[in-house]
Amino acid sequence: MLVGEPVAVEAIHPRARATGVAERLDGKVLEAVEARGKNLLLRFEGGRVLRSHLRMNGSWRVVPASEATPGRPWLVLCSREWKAVLRGGSVLEMTDRATRRLGPDILAEPPDLRAMVARLRATDQQRELGEALLDQHLVSGIGNVWRAEALWAVRLSPWQRLVESSDAELEAVLADAARLMQRSLVGRRHVRRVYRRAGRPCPRCGAPVESRGQGDDNRIAYWCPNCQRTERAGEERSA
Repeated sequence: MLVGEPVAVEAIHPRARATGVAERLDGKVLEAVEARGKNLLLRFEGGRVLRSHLRMNGSWRVVPASEATPGRPWLVLCSREWKAVLRGGSVLEMTDRATRRLGPDILAEPPDLRAMVARLRATDQQRELGEALLDQHLVSGIGNVWRAEALWAVRLSPWQRLVESSDAELEAVLADAARLMQRSLVGRRHVRRVYRRAGRPCPRCGAPVESRGQGDDNRIAYWCPNCQRTERAGEERSA
């Protein structure tokens, strides 16, 4: 709605104001907006690119320009008729350098599953599958909820190594993550099967769901130890 128009840019939050992005972009024409995972790239005239990362709680909302803007949002872009308001998130920078290193976007239409599998194969094959799925340099956009839910759906353990996973299995979990995330984007409610359900029965087999930190970032993995066994994946491939 704001693309193609000059925009007034205001950084209301003190930390956002300190970045200096508002002064550099105020009055410039917003030429394009591109989503890359949780990154939003706003391209302005003169080759200027603003990168916004939403982290866990950030959001952009477009409202009529006449609507009041309560509180202290990070950034406000205002055209003649519309206003884009950024709340939360803590990354604002004038570059798209970081996104050039990102893997293929899981929310692309359609997602390039072969390219994602190729990225997963190009990394250390001793890495655990659950940890690798969250590496944004390999696949961009998968969060902890959808990692857990997609792995459960295709019966793969977050603890099995990439070397223990077939290309078909990798493609299956990526496809399911893309499906679940697309459904969420259009407002389809998802009933969580394992995420944040540690100790509760698995809805498929009844075994108690387990949880444990994984990887250098210690992101919590959730899985069913019965129907997502690493040994089972190996048995099914050799059958």
